[in-house]
Amino acid sequence: MNKTDTRKFHLKPFSLSHHRSTMKVGTDAILLGLWAPSPQAGKVLDVGTGCGIISLLIASRCQAIIDAIELDPESAAEAAENFRNTPFSYRMRAIEKDFSAFAKSYSGKYDLIISNPPFFISDLPPEDEKKKKARHHITLTFKQLIAGTAGLLSNDGKLCVVLPYDKSEGFTGIARQYDLHPQKQQLIFPFRGSQPNRINLCLGFRKPEKPDTEKFIIREENKKFSKQYIEFLKDYYIGLGRLSRPEGRGN
Repeated sequence: MNKTDTRKFHLKPFSLSHHRSTMKVGTDAILLGLWAPSPQAGKVLDVGTGCGIISLLIASRCQAIIDAIELDPESAAEAAENFRNTPFSYRMRAIEKDFSAFAKSYSGKYDLIISNPPFFISDLPPEDEKKKKARHHITLTFKQLIAGTAGLLSNDGKLCVVLPYDKSEGFTGIARQYDLHPQKQQLIFPFRGSQPNRINLCLGFRKPEKPDTEKFIIREENKKFSKQYIEFLKDYYIGLGRLSRPEGRGN
């Protein structure tokens, strides 16, 4: 890898390009990719992979085979290129296809399905067509994601997603219709003392009395990164103390 290439986003285990994809590397995707329980073997499906950041984070943490679905041709091509340029390439593939069509045609099962899904359901769509498809509830609804997932998950498989905190009840309500229940959740606070604005959810077919819940604070009130954030990302971010906030969805 050319570490002098300033157009790449550099993490300790790998570097990747993200300028052609509908969505760039962002805090949401990075936190989800490091938080989700990763199977040490088996199969993983990343839905709406974009540049492939979540798939690459998962690949760096386990030995599972990873499929990455992406509807946008340029994003799928960039993800495939990023996969080829890492040590994990032999067990990763980018698939340019609509998720609902894939879910209907695929006969196998996955141990983890993970997604940073489109979530700006009621906001006015952006003018850029590619961003509109990536960010808005247009090409993939929550119900389509959940319905497709329910048919693709193994019995003990997990669905992990990152959502705006205020969209989580609607998502879990739909999930329960498909016998998928929250088992673990991470409430994400942009600043200490603020309200959570994101939530990482892990759902499965087993219904616990209540999901395991943890709080995650990104920055202190003085805007410096929290010790929790630094500890969580220390094995991935280069020069964490000097880090500016990544560009992209969820920042």
